Amino acid sequence: MEYTSSEMMSVTAARALENGMTCFVGIGLPSEAANLARLTHAPDVVLIYESGTLQTKPDTLPLSIGDGELCESALTTVAVPEMFRYWLQGGKIDVGFLGTAQIDRFANLNTTLIGDYKAPKVRLPGGGGAPEIATNAGEVFITLKHSKRAFVKDVDFVTTLGFGRDGKGRDNVPNIGKGPTRVITDLCVMKPDPDTKELVVVSLHPGVSREDVMDATGWDIRFAEQLESTPAPSENELKILRELKARTERAHAGA
Repeated sequence: MEYTSSEMMSVTAARALENGMTCFVGIGLPSEAANLARLTHAPDVVLIYESGTLQTKPDTLPLSIGDGELCESALTTVAVPEMFRYWLQGGKIDVGFLGTAQIDRFANLNTTLIGDYKAPKVRLPGGGGAPEIATNAGEVFITLKHSKRAFVKDVDFVTTLGFGRDGKGRDNVPNIGKGPTRVITDLCVMKPDPDTKELVVVSLHPGVSREDVMDATGWDIRFAEQLESTPAPSENELKILRELKARTERAHAGA
């Protein structure tokens, strides 16, 4: 079956989740990937949203963390302070799945502003729970579309810590999580270098060249010595993803 680059990204991101994982899910692309995983290869993945919904199984993708669908389909809902203090800071989350507006070579995320802090070009929504998720979840997956606008050498503002401005931001700092372990885009998959923590391309999606990735990245991106090719989406993955998005569109349109 034919597929779009966005579908390739969502399917690849979904595959990163394993059955039985406990996942703290961000709204948008992370939510799409996490729910696709739940509906395909990982039926027992435990999805948790910032509003306090535990083991939620929405039939449609939520518009926000306050979407009623999340609470209605959850095993239970707890207070937000309990969500953060007991579940997240207590080390009970395997993976945090996040999106962002900007990401840099050391996987720092910016969802605060674009431009100078005192006179920004654009004000963004802010960090929400992402800073806490990034420092307390066992590991962090990040998914976003690939462009020079999003992939910059240095983010304008560090909203959510990846590995700091020099790649050493987590050194000798007591925290539970490993930090970002993979970044999934519509062109490739990246992972941090074990030594420098700079993001390195480890897999190219079908039909994507090294030049495509370099042209869409705001720094001199490196590639793994043994560069892999990302498996294409299966017919079943595409069918379920498209059905999920179609249900979501009908629900949000009031149908």
